[in-house]
Amino acid sequence: MNWFLKLFASKEKEISDPMKKFLIVGLGNIGAEYVNTRHNIGFKILDFFAKKESISFQTAKLGDIAEYKIKGRTLIFLKPNTYMNLSGKAVKYWMEKENISKENILVITDDLNLTFGSIRIKPRGSDGGHNGLKNIQLLLNTVDYPRYRFGISDAFKKGKQVDYVLGEWSDEEKENLIERLEISSQIITSFALAGLNETMNQYNGK
Repeated sequence: MNWFLKLFASKEKEISDPMKKFLIVGLGNIGAEYVNTRHNIGFKILDFFAKKESISFQTAKLGDIAEYKIKGRTLIFLKPNTYMNLSGKAVKYWMEKENISKENILVITDDLNLTFGSIRIKPRGSDGGHNGLKNIQLLLNTVDYPRYRFGISDAFKKGKQVDYVLGEWSDEEKENLIERLEISSQIITSFALAGLNETMNQYNGK
């Protein structure tokens, strides 16, 4: 078999393979008082994507779940209802239930160390002091999973970090948030279709 036939056979097998699954996790806290807070940007990004693509979340075990199919891929969206500090419990459960490898999860979270709206996509890393990531790391027993950190900046006075993180967006931030949410939805699609490396190259620093 020459190289062209081998390539064709390889592509044919790839097409016939079962649909790939991805778990897209938006971190946040449940409850009306948290809806528009900076700490809930993970929820907000998934809600924006769901509204844009006309898909809906259903309450299931340990979180709200939605499913989205695109070009042979199945994306499972998860908004844990465990509160931020126990996010890993929901992530681990749905990874195992849907048989999704850690390379195919994307955890979306806020980051105080990045300026507002900054994008930082990485294949691995420390929890950076983030309680949600800390619990995921603990329960998965690894730091090797893709994450998308959304910058919320550190524009708070000493001793006011909790109030800032759990506070609502400023009027200026709200004006600029729509564009950032649109880019975030593109990042999710790119992660599933183009892969992590291409997504990092295209969107980091954008």
